[in-house]
Amino acid sequence: MDNYNNIRIGMVSLGCSKNQVDAEHMLWLLRDAGFELCPDAGLCDAVIINTCGFIESAKQESIDNIMEFVTLKQEGRIKVLCVTGCLAERYREEVRREIPELDVILGIGSNADIVQAIADALESGVETTGFGEKENLALDTGGQRIISNLPFYAYLKIADGCDNKCSYCAIPMIRGRFRSREMESVIAEAEHLAEHGVTELCLIAQDTTRYGDDLYGEYRLPELLQRLCRIEKLRWIRVLYCYPERVTDELLDVMAREDKIVKYMDLPIQHVHERILRAMNRRGNAQALRSLIEKIRVKIPGITLRTTLITGFPGESDAEFEELCDFVREVRFERLGCFAFSREEDTPAYAMPMQIDPDTASRRAEIIMEIQMEISAQHNAAMIGKAITVVCEGFDRYAESWFGRSVMDAPDIDGKVFFTAKDKIQIGDYVDVRITESMDYDLIGKLVTQ
Repeated sequence: MDNYNNIRIGMVSLGCSKNQVDAEHMLWLLRDAGFELCPDAGLCDAVIINTCGFIESAKQESIDNIMEFVTLKQEGRIKVLCVTGCLAERYREEVRREIPELDVILGIGSNADIVQAIADALESGVETTGFGEKENLALDTGGQRIISNLPFYAYLKIADGCDNKCSYCAIPMIRGRFRSREMESVIAEAEHLAEHGVTELCLIAQDTTRYGDDLYGEYRLPELLQRLCRIEKLRWIRVLYCYPERVTDELLDVMAREDKIVKYMDLPIQHVHERILRAMNRRGNAQALRSLIEKIRVKIPGITLRTTLITGFPGESDAEFEELCDFVREVRFERLGCFAFSREEDTPAYAMPMQIDPDTASRRAEIIMEIQMEISAQHNAAMIGKAITVVCEGFDRYAESWFGRSVMDAPDIDGKVFFTAKDKIQIGDYVDVRITESMDYDLIGKLVTQ
């Protein structure tokens, strides 16, 4: 097939922002080959489901999406159905055996084959199954991606894979060993994004704080951040997925000093009880985490700290759970998410004794979130009367107000700021908003007029 004009391709990308970046590169390859990209996947000739395979709920979402499009294919509404991403990589044989309607199944190391695989399926009905080495996944794409979220912000992947081997986590077996991008490659892509309208960069990896260790023999995130701050058109630089034990004084000093680095840190701690942490194959304890958080807040006054927790890990006693609750009440994270333990096959935690009943694990997660809701409401109430900078993301016709995010809110996972304005505003504008009301997770205000 030499001419792909008028052949419509749709994609549904699920899971994390790292998976999203992979999807954006595949979309660029398809458009570059001449395919027409269509935002409504149900109206396309070929559909790609870029799946997540991390935990049970994410796997179920991926399967539900696949089966929805299997139905459309059976009805003759789409011709070719492809599955890529982490579910495909993790469950290679199972996906092919259980869903015979799939035309293309590609693991993460074969993403670059997406154009030929779809062309073969459309032209001659050839089925393609490819699982290249995980390290074949392109980290340096030369800026060849199609931003799939609002155009003023982009995720910038600085590394992939993970060597931490937390006992509950399937990521190392799915994404492979930790591997950093060359710094010049990261800078070049950031400059390219800035030249094309991106003003907010969100740095991502399985462990951003380890960036450079494998290439340069030392952590280079502080240096990378300083160089990114020199890119004139960037306004906000956000750091996600920081491993607690690798948060150095040098990193904190750079974050405190550089105005473009938003005072926000995503610090997934998972738990605080030392025995549970050791069973998770993680370091530290409640006191070490308490000291780290205190240091961060002293060095970077006003910082927004976000964390994630796991409840119901095998053997978690009532007392250990209560210690986690007490820690949440004491530390008062500005942002927090909590997940019930997901028992993932082929991970050490899967076979651990004293598995917690899933309903108990879920109820414990709900309790943590109830505690956090009250803390978040108090944090937000304290914002009333203050003026903050907000990047506009759109207009809510139901609420009859604009909405956006402050430096305290990462895309997709945190809250919003809703505000009224008499002046005309564009998506991507940075405006000052005075907060007049608060909700549990969101803020309400009005534009500060000059």
